[in-house]
Amino acid sequence: MNTPDNRTESEELFLQQVGNRVRGLRASRGMTRKMLAHDSSVSERYLANIEQGNGNISINLLRQVAGALRTELAELLPSSTKQTPEQSLINEFIGRLSHKEQQAALQTLYQQFSSLADSHTRIALIGLRGAGKTTLGQLLNKRQQLPFIRLASEIESIGGMAISEILALSGQAGYRRLEEKALFRTLNEYDSCCIETGGSIVSEPKELNLLLTTCLVIWVRATPEEHMDRVIAQGDLRPMANNNDAMEDLRRILKERNPYYGKAHAVLDTSGKSIEQSYSELINLIQEQSKLIGSI
Repeated sequence: MNTPDNRTESEELFLQQVGNRVRGLRASRGMTRKMLAHDSSVSERYLANIEQGNGNISINLLRQVAGALRTELAELLPSSTKQTPEQSLINEFIGRLSHKEQQAALQTLYQQFSSLADSHTRIALIGLRGAGKTTLGQLLNKRQQLPFIRLASEIESIGGMAISEILALSGQAGYRRLEEKALFRTLNEYDSCCIETGGSIVSEPKELNLLLTTCLVIWVRATPEEHMDRVIAQGDLRPMANNNDAMEDLRRILKERNPYYGKAHAVLDTSGKSIEQSYSELINLIQEQSKLIGSI
């Protein structure tokens, strides 16, 4: 086995790329290193070495990490061929079909959930904490009489406990199962509503595609600094607790999720804007999108 002192340049690069993939996927899932250690049964210290490109990892341990990240082992390897979210989703349901058949099957599957084919009356607000999703959703409820559903509250209702307890007891996998149930229940119960999602929901292909098919999806975004400042201003100091690299982690999360957030039907940037300015722009976005995809 090569040690750090006698590794070749290509080996160093490979391990660094694996570490970057692990850290990037962990960030996109909204997981701390402690959470990943819990779900994968791999120590935090060992994970730190992997993410920094300082340690060789066995295939079995890497498979455990991949399982905890809810991804394929190949996704952690820099030279792997990536599957599209659509292919991964279809494979959950139908297995062995040609790519063309998979595309047709996916379209057929989503038609079963697309009760809003002619009218997008559901609005889904996606994005990280601190962008303004809750405030805007509450204003839509107050001024437009549009039911406002916080998916986090639905998850806690189904789980019978706080999200922090769900994560502690069941890990990310348990949380995702409840999140999926909460989303399906909300879509089944409401033909017209505004749904505030968790920031990491976009990293789950099944749930993201379901939102895009049944809702007008709007990415509510802000600068990393404003995200952090707004969360702290609300009295939540957790982003800074025991994390000297909080801003770096936040930037990494945004970078990893941007391609997924970018699939939204529209983007609302609340940076440097008042609540009223953001709300006015939200209404304009809804009206503009209504002309393109049907009446709200």
